[in-house]
Amino acid sequence: MATMNPEMIEQMIRQGLPDCDVVVEGDGAHFEAVVVSPQFAGKTRIQKQQLVYATVKDQLLDGSLHALSIRTFTPEEWQALDGGEN
Repeated sequence: MATMNPEMIEQMIRQGLPDCDVVVEGDGAHFEAVVVSPQFAGKTRIQKQQLVYATVKDQLLDGSLHALSIRTFTPEEWQALDGGEN
């Protein structure tokens, strides 16, 4: 079973959501992803998370990715949260 690292997870999320900005942090077992994508507009928090989980579903199912916490934002939500400094 391959060990996951943040860069691998970022790449998988970017492949599944090509227009997103993503940052993943983690310790090899537990990871947190912050994902910003215009695809999230009009979607519930659960629908946004499902879009992200779908990009890493195989790794979750085979156990190579143990735990992934996801925070999702539209670009507008992120800009408001970040104070427009991105």
